[in-house]
Amino acid sequence: MTNLQELRNQFAFEVDVNANKIEIINAIQKKFNVKVNSIRTITHKGKQRSQFTKRGKFTGFKAKQKRAIVTLDKESKIDLFESA
Repeated sequence: MTNLQELRNQFAFEVDVNANKIEIINAIQKKFNVKVNSIRTITHKGKQRSQFTKRGKFTGFKAKQKRAIVTLDKESKIDLFESA
């Protein structure tokens, strides 16, 4: 992820599974006060997990995840480690 930040001015965020690109862009622009050029989203399915107990085998899934890779404008910058 460091290469994305240094070379391409991109940042990765874990977002809500139900959020769409427009909502993500508006939230990032409002929170960090930056201009977003583009956004790509990745949705990961939850892996199947099984558990063996005295009562038998239980199967289920881990939670889904969604990530957004945001490309900022050249003049915009996010300082993640700023001291408050």
